[in-house]
Amino acid sequence: MPAIPPKNGNNNKGFNWARFSKTLSFWILVILSPVALLQIFGARSDAAPDITYTQYREALETGKVSEITVEGGRNVLGIFRDPQPVAGKSAKKFKVLLPAANSQQEVDAMRVKGVNITAQDQKPGLMTYVVTFLPWLLLVGFYLFLFRQMQAGGNKAFSFGKSKAKLLTGDTPKITFVDVAGADEAKEELEEIIEFLKDPQKYTKLGGRLPKGCLLVGPPGTGKTLLARAVAGEANRPFFSMSGSDFVEMFVGVGASRVRDLFEQGKAQAPCIIFIDEIDAVGRHRGAGLGGGHDEREQTLNQLLVEMDGFESNEGVILIAATNRPDVLDPALLRPGRFDRQIVVDAPDLRGREGILKVHLRNKPVGEDVDITTLARGTPGMAGADLANLVNEAALLAVRRGHDKLYMPDLEDAKDKVMLGAERKSMVMKDEERRLTAYHEAGHALCAMKVVGNDPLHKVTIVPRGRALGLAFTLPEDDRVSVTRQMLEANLVMTYGGRTAEELVFGYDRVTTGASSDIQKATSLARRYVMQWGLSDAIGPILVGDNEQELFLGREIQNRREVSEQTAQLVDAEVKRVITVAYDRAKAVLAENLDLLHTLAAALLERETLTAEDIKMISRGEALPPRTSGAPPTPKPAVAAPVPILEPRRTPPLLGGPEPSPA
Repeated sequence: MPAIPPKNGNNNKGFNWARFSKTLSFWILVILSPVALLQIFGARSDAAPDITYTQYREALETGKVSEITVEGGRNVLGIFRDPQPVAGKSAKKFKVLLPAANSQQEVDAMRVKGVNITAQDQKPGLMTYVVTFLPWLLLVGFYLFLFRQMQAGGNKAFSFGKSKAKLLTGDTPKITFVDVAGADEAKEELEEIIEFLKDPQKYTKLGGRLPKGCLLVGPPGTGKTLLARAVAGEANRPFFSMSGSDFVEMFVGVGASRVRDLFEQGKAQAPCIIFIDEIDAVGRHRGAGLGGGHDEREQTLNQLLVEMDGFESNEGVILIAATNRPDVLDPALLRPGRFDRQIVVDAPDLRGREGILKVHLRNKPVGEDVDITTLARGTPGMAGADLANLVNEAALLAVRRGHDKLYMPDLEDAKDKVMLGAERKSMVMKDEERRLTAYHEAGHALCAMKVVGNDPLHKVTIVPRGRALGLAFTLPEDDRVSVTRQMLEANLVMTYGGRTAEELVFGYDRVTTGASSDIQKATSLARRYVMQWGLSDAIGPILVGDNEQELFLGREIQNRREVSEQTAQLVDAEVKRVITVAYDRAKAVLAENLDLLHTLAAALLERETLTAEDIKMISRGEALPPRTSGAPPTPKPAVAAPVPILEPRRTPPLLGGPEPSPA
């Protein structure tokens, strides 16, 4: 994108020392120039040659001196009665320095000869003026320093109300839509806006108009800001970027002033694009808040509403904003005419994840064994930021292992690290705790295998990862957008598999607190099963309560819950029933397969980590192959390390994720 010069100088960052030095030097010259001129011209007007004291006494004794002016009691400026030769020139005046200051003898000698005597104070020199004005010069310099600091890059003093928007120029690293993957629909919507800017007649001939605003909505990490940066790289138009938190600060009125200044800059360079990231920081619902709300933020929002679609139109200024909290935005901000388009940027599907992985792997050396499709299938629910982090972790892991390329084992291990947490192999556990953890995870794994409705088992480990001492992890075979009753009930059974295994093997009195996270997850799932999804026969398909949404700034603090005491008691009873059924079902499954439970636990104690294939072999009664090193050997340049490819994996947010074990 060609470089666009800043209109109002708002791109200057930091303190401009060059400008400060020039300004300070100018004022010093203005102050000292009159003093210097006075000294120069004063010296010229009194130009008189210096004579010796002997010559002075001789001229005084012979009556050649008519008038004398004494300065400071010692400096004598005299006038001859007639011009006298001094240093080869004829002079009417002379200067001499008396041996002693304020000498009465010298005064008497002058009076005897009838000389007209005048006494004056000594005239100050240039250094006297410098010493006198030096404190004032320092004060002026200090004031100019504060003046420049407060100006903060603006052209006016105390420019707190100036916009802090950054104008993207050609020096900014360019990102285009080629660098964006996994959000095809969002790209199409934004490409249409860019095409409108480049060729408006193509749309206006049918009566179309340029959209005034575009709101990017989606979970964190899905690429909303990246899309905006791609728009800046493709549009070839002035692009102003600003954060929602940059508007409101400690001074009253600053937010509204910055909104006005931002749109003034935009109108001066129209057609242009203004991007506000995290607009929920300034666009929250008005009138919501404990204690009467935030008047300054509301004033800023009101000004933003007026600028976007008020009495005066802002033709040619397109506003693009991004947020992951559209539910808290003011309705007036979301209406057509302000934000004409709301573009949802959601987590990518399988094809989108493949595209994102290709984008992040294209500039990296990749081994021949890397299968992007297999890797994408094993990462359902991951956003673009998660996949970028996965590739970066794989690169770091490959360097640590001494590889010259990224191989599939590096990517698989990096995926496990991102999804499950980093391994803590250095953590020392007692034998009894390891045995308890092994049975806990074996219980999860056995319930996942035997209960219909669970996702395929991916990995079971008793190596501590993150904050968990062990994990039993399942991954779906495909992307999922809905969940059946059977899946929910099967997931509840698997969740309680660890606690029931502890009770069956070690006894009722030796059940540990390690299943606390399992209980928390199961209780939350059971409550949504009853209250939100309408799957309880006793309650029926009714939404009970407030959908468990977060309290937003006091907006719902006075809302009356339309749930009777009888219904609340019935809900609690149903939640307990659902959990009890799942718990008893898990205990029954483990009791029927107790021998397999002992075998799985023994294998975990021996190998610490079991893959899905290992568990299948154990369930069929087959012996496991000899244990190999976890880290693949350093491969030759053209051959990848021989490590088995894991099966499709990753659980969606609703049911998936690692099953934390005793922690």
